[in-house]
Amino acid sequence: MTLASAEYPFLDLMWTMLVFFCWIAWFWLLFVAFGDLYRRDDVSGWAKAGWTVLLILLPFFGILLYLLTQGRHILDRQRAREAATRRRFDDYVRSVSTSDTGGAAQIAEARRLLEEGVIDDAEYQALKRKALAR
Repeated sequence: MTLASAEYPFLDLMWTMLVFFCWIAWFWLLFVAFGDLYRRDDVSGWAKAGWTVLLILLPFFGILLYLLTQGRHILDRQRAREAATRRRFDDYVRSVSTSDTGGAAQIAEARRLLEEGVIDDAEYQALKRKALAR
């Protein structure tokens, strides 16, 4: 154990960990910048190409420049996308749930007609099967 610690001192280990952490953080910022850039509808294709070239050729300067110029609105755009997704999901759930109550309403109406004597049992069973088939 002393041989390993003598060949790679503690401060060198800490420095390596710091460099590795910064490297991972830079990749994370790169993914955030590219993800935000390519999801945007308000930026033209040429601007996206320019930002891509800048982020690849001058990585550290490009990330810092993107965060300084566009970073203020990244969170707002993300929240708007999440709200739109939530609205679409809620609309889908409402559409599915109302179609189920439509089938239940048809069965209830057929039952009412059966009890009033307007239809017979065979017609009621046919209407019930049709409503349940939905």
